[in-house]
Amino acid sequence: MSAHLTERLAGALGGAEIRELRRLTGGASRETWSFYARLDGVWRPLIVRRDRPGRGALTVEAAAIEAAARAGVPEPEIVAVGESVIVMERVEGETIPRRILRDDVYAGVRPQLASQCGEILARIHSIPVDEVPGLGTHDALEDVTAMIHAFDDPSPALELGLDWLTRHRPTAVGDCVLHGDFRNGNLIVGDDGIRAVLDWELVHRGDPMQDLGYLCVRAWRFGGELPVGGFGSYDDLFAAYERVSGRAVDPGAVRWWEVFGTVWWGGACMLQAWRHLSGAERSVELAAIGRRAWEQEYDVLLAIAA
Repeated sequence: MSAHLTERLAGALGGAEIRELRRLTGGASRETWSFYARLDGVWRPLIVRRDRPGRGALTVEAAAIEAAARAGVPEPEIVAVGESVIVMERVEGETIPRRILRDDVYAGVRPQLASQCGEILARIHSIPVDEVPGLGTHDALEDVTAMIHAFDDPSPALELGLDWLTRHRPTAVGDCVLHGDFRNGNLIVGDDGIRAVLDWELVHRGDPMQDLGYLCVRAWRFGGELPVGGFGSYDDLFAAYERVSGRAVDPGAVRWWEVFGTVWWGGACMLQAWRHLSGAERSVELAAIGRRAWEQEYDVLLAIAA
């Protein structure tokens, strides 16, 4: 595998010499590898995201990253995009949420992270939709309902969540580019704050309150007590978002999307389990994620009770 990938990377980078290719942990949907490439006589530390051939989604992801960088979002430089691979600069920092929430090195920056997230989301939502070709619109509630109902194993807790979402659905406040998976764990953090936003594979168009609510889902607090990623408050997130975007935040709508994100992640955990159990893609990581569907059922009950 690594020899084949090395050959493809060399081709994508114009025949560059490749060394120290190694796969990084994490990433249940796509592979991430780090390596060095000799470009213009200089060894550069790079990252490659690798998808299954034929999916074509990486071109959309690359367009979103480049558009976000133009909008002022901290993003790694894209070096090359090839068939099922995207190569970008390596940004140093931490992505593991428990370290971000607990290590002393990040103690000084943690109180600023919720505000930084609000500012970054405002910039993401300012991206003109035509700068990211191929983004369709869809009904999020219909999609998550279909996903959950596709399984033979029913989930009463998730069904209660779907019923609550149907009865309390707010009116959308806009239609813009959404990251789709903006959360603790998809951010590179240093002692100076957020250095890059990662994993744009779920980028789509929709209500801007969706990104705000998803960031606050209990699963993405990783044991932290504070509602925004485990590191900050709603007030800090909303104030920063409103200041940069000029768009008023509806806390009730954000709350709806927070519940939605919890239900959606429960269904997504079931989907990951199915990928493993069906034999389509045998993976201990997928099986482990699948077990977290029970945690989401608990979180859904907490969310709608509140």
